[in-house]
Amino acid sequence: MNVPFAKATQMLLALILTTLPMVAGANTLERIRANNTFTLGYVPDLPPFSVQEGDKASGYAIDLCLKIADKLKRELALPNLQVRYQPVKTAEETSAVKLGQVDILCTPTPATLERRKMVSYSIPVYTAGLSVLVRKDAAEPLLNVLNGQEANPGPTWRATVNRGLANQTYAAVEGGVTEDWIRERMRMLGVIASLVTVASNEEGARLVAERKADAFFSERMLLKNEVAKGGANTELMVLDRIFEYAPVAMIVERDDEDFRLLVDMALSEAYHSGAIEQEYDKYLGGINETMKKLFRVYALP
Repeated sequence: MNVPFAKATQMLLALILTTLPMVAGANTLERIRANNTFTLGYVPDLPPFSVQEGDKASGYAIDLCLKIADKLKRELALPNLQVRYQPVKTAEETSAVKLGQVDILCTPTPATLERRKMVSYSIPVYTAGLSVLVRKDAAEPLLNVLNGQEANPGPTWRATVNRGLANQTYAAVEGGVTEDWIRERMRMLGVIASLVTVASNEEGARLVAERKADAFFSERMLLKNEVAKGGANTELMVLDRIFEYAPVAMIVERDDEDFRLLVDMALSEAYHSGAIEQEYDKYLGGINETMKKLFRVYALP
């Protein structure tokens, strides 16, 4: 590592922080300094990323936000900085940051052009994979199609993907990129099927367990956590296939580049030091070579 360059960067950041003007829409650091409090927003029931524990929270994303808090303590010279945990509803993720109710949304989300009109994002902290949850006794044509195979192989060679996906009921979390993805695929394939939206992964899994939906599409790690809860969910399984990949990141205030810089510095340091790999192993079940390569891409020099 170039030590003189690193020291110069730190000195420059310190200068920026001490001379940061009070301007509308770019005041996160001043708010933190004035209140001596760093407010972490998080979705309370989204393991392994963020889980509520009394008046605090835990999880992969929470631990990364605490590393950002440590960076704030050093750079702002606030050794007694208080960390406050603020649960946020999924539908209020962007507004909570935009309105200054939280300083950062720790629970990572995929960036979209529509969201970028209101908020900004850190560098990615995880690569989400869109997968699907079904019952173990799901119909073979549906399983075949979802696994990328012919719906009805053999004598019925004329069968198409449409015949495996039609007349089914699919579920997705309302307002997410998964809902848009399913609707687009249904339109492209011309299938006649129903799409129901749910408020949470727990609700989506319950619909499949109760046979009110044939498949629930969501992030793979979140689906696996639903199966791990046991009970009726033991009759469910997550297919190996991943339909789409998407980097996800933490939401920060739009046009607040000084705070965003500090967040990205803290996360990049975690990447370079290997600390983020330790968190990944702790919460996400071990890191593979593909993820290590992505980590090197995500980290800023």
